[in-house]
Amino acid sequence: MVALLCVFVPAAAGWCALGSGLGMVAVLGIVLKRRERAASRAGLIVVILAAAAAVSIAAMTAMPARDSADSWDGRVVEATGEIASSASVGRDGRLWMEVQLTGIGSPGALRAASAPVRIGIDPADGFDLGARVRVTGEAAATDPGERSALVVFAESASAEVPASGVFAAAADVRGAFIERSLRLPEPGASLLPGLAVGDTRAVSTELNDDMRASGLSHLTAVSGANCAIVVGAIFWLTALCGGGRAARVLLSLAGLAGFVVLVTPEPSVIRAAVMASVGMLTVLLGRPSAGAGMLALCVIGILLADPWLAATPGFALSVAASGALILLAPPLAVGLGRFLPQPVALAVAVPLAAQLACGPIIALFAEQQSLVGVAANLIAAPAAPIATVIGLIACLAAPVPGAADVLAASAWLPAAWIAATATTTADLPHAQLLLPAGVPSALLVAVMSSAIVIVLLRTPVAARRPSTVRGLLLLRRGAATVLVLAVSLGGARMLLDGPLATLAVPEGWSIAACDVGQGDAVLVRSGDSVALIDTGPAPEPLAACLGSLGIAHLDLLVLTHFDLDHVGGTAAVRGRVDTVLHGPIAEEAERRLLRDLADGGARVDEASTGMTGVLGQARWRVVWPRRPSAAFPSGNDASVVMEFDGGGVPRSIYLGDLSAAPQRVLLRATRLGRYDVVKVAHHGSADQEPGLYQALQARAALFSVGADNDYGHPRTETLDLLAATGAMVLRTDERGRILLGLRDGEIHVWTEKTSP
Repeated sequence: MVALLCVFVPAAAGWCALGSGLGMVAVLGIVLKRRERAASRAGLIVVILAAAAAVSIAAMTAMPARDSADSWDGRVVEATGEIASSASVGRDGRLWMEVQLTGIGSPGALRAASAPVRIGIDPADGFDLGARVRVTGEAAATDPGERSALVVFAESASAEVPASGVFAAAADVRGAFIERSLRLPEPGASLLPGLAVGDTRAVSTELNDDMRASGLSHLTAVSGANCAIVVGAIFWLTALCGGGRAARVLLSLAGLAGFVVLVTPEPSVIRAAVMASVGMLTVLLGRPSAGAGMLALCVIGILLADPWLAATPGFALSVAASGALILLAPPLAVGLGRFLPQPVALAVAVPLAAQLACGPIIALFAEQQSLVGVAANLIAAPAAPIATVIGLIACLAAPVPGAADVLAASAWLPAAWIAATATTTADLPHAQLLLPAGVPSALLVAVMSSAIVIVLLRTPVAARRPSTVRGLLLLRRGAATVLVLAVSLGGARMLLDGPLATLAVPEGWSIAACDVGQGDAVLVRSGDSVALIDTGPAPEPLAACLGSLGIAHLDLLVLTHFDLDHVGGTAAVRGRVDTVLHGPIAEEAERRLLRDLADGGARVDEASTGMTGVLGQARWRVVWPRRPSAAFPSGNDASVVMEFDGGGVPRSIYLGDLSAAPQRVLLRATRLGRYDVVKVAHHGSADQEPGLYQALQARAALFSVGADNDYGHPRTETLDLLAATGAMVLRTDERGRILLGLRDGEIHVWTEKTSP
């Protein structure tokens, strides 16, 4: 808690150090006064206060360098430094890595600096751990709590001094293994480098989403599990060869050190390795039962080295999972042993304990909770150590190509098993529970996790007092009641979102604005044919909307442009689309998205003015963009603008994210007339052309917008503009999902919530 306070509120670090120091003095004074009566309890308090003081001082020491880096926010900078992490591919197609800064300044005028910085570059060779790099680009300060003090979006980057020594050798061996792995077929080929050496760059977005949905994402990056597998394999082989306990531990630690170098010793890997090393130390000392204390010591040591790790989800999840395996899994196995054979109970207790402990933490920053994680881990977990160990041997066998090929092919099979498990379980109905990220959801998940633990734990009550026994029984009954209520409510919701979904939806709807947050996802239906205009910022909200409306297939998908809030949910409809119309392409990531849709069976075409077609009995027309266009080549101002009419669909127009300038061109160049419905451009931003909306004279204006967005959408002036034209204002942030239908020439509206 002290580390979190220091990194999120830097000014508090000094006060924390002072308070902890004064606390130690006070406790020591009490010990000297009362002596042995208070010494046993005071010792633990002194250790805790000393750790808090040390972490506070470590945070204070790092502050000047971070503040110096922050001063370059919003400026074009030139920076030099040494790469301190492996590279990963972001959703923007860039390679992202951490660099330990050595110099920063205006281009050509560097001055010495020392702070962790994150850089994003276009894919290139030579950016390996240990290489000294020079980048030029726009800098942006990070939020408090971020481990990197600055983010640099590189316009140019070069590796001035390549990696050398063991890091260069490890990069060569790792690169040869990755190249060998990717020659194998999918599924499994792209996952194998992640399982063996922690390189996830080849993992597709779809597979990564499936791994997350199935609770298997911890297998795609180096974690404590990988380190434990390596240590366990070396420990077992040494014992098989007759080595004693000391030899087994020392060889295991040496092998672990080599593994860390191979997979790049970045903070997450070092954290996992330190925890595994502490476990080995408990074995060497003959105190395997001291795992909880060793874990606490390990956490303190890591936070002393880098207090900002306390604010990273990976650190919290790693500590929670490790603690759960030490403290919670054994009693859970005993409790489950009442219903299951003991080996099965132990196998179930391990992933269950980890998921129960990690669930509340995940709910703080992610919007989904896996409901199939325990089952998926039971199916996939046996394959993980096989893929890791054989993959590592294949990596080390790179100098012998024939043997390396055979070993890589052998490791591919368990990797393919894991990938197939993830894909299959993620596609199961209701594989995930969607919750808004934040403290309320974390508290809800914590209550549910606690209830499950209370019900499953087997409490020895024979030797307890009657009042204690009654209290425990009452607590267990209360927990069981909570679970029964939760299962009942969840089952009812599943029925309403699944088989009974259409019973709660009016028959006459023809336009549906899905509530997907700050983004667009609008459905148009004529008869049994359905079109979707944009997919919102993430797959989960879109999937929930489609499920609630009983829509399993799309005849037409329109991607107006490629901003994340318009295409981020496309994975939810992959393989379920006949035709795709899209706006102009500017980047390789956009081409990859379209290739994925084409691989899923869709016909893909770029939209341009004049294209027409039918949707059931309705007609559609593309009224923007014009091709070619030097003025509006791509992005918001080249958004695809669609018009639908007839076949039970109100005459409607969907303006994408057009700004005022292209709106004026559209108004002058196109005969539009009056419309029943307009989807207001750019979520109701202030950049609108009043003349366009006055010409449209729409009866209903749809605003697809997220609650509490940072842009102030929809702007008051835009709301006033639409109200002045006589349009009925309908906002998804206020009304949730909005349905519109046409009956006897009148627009009918159904909403999830009443307007505030």
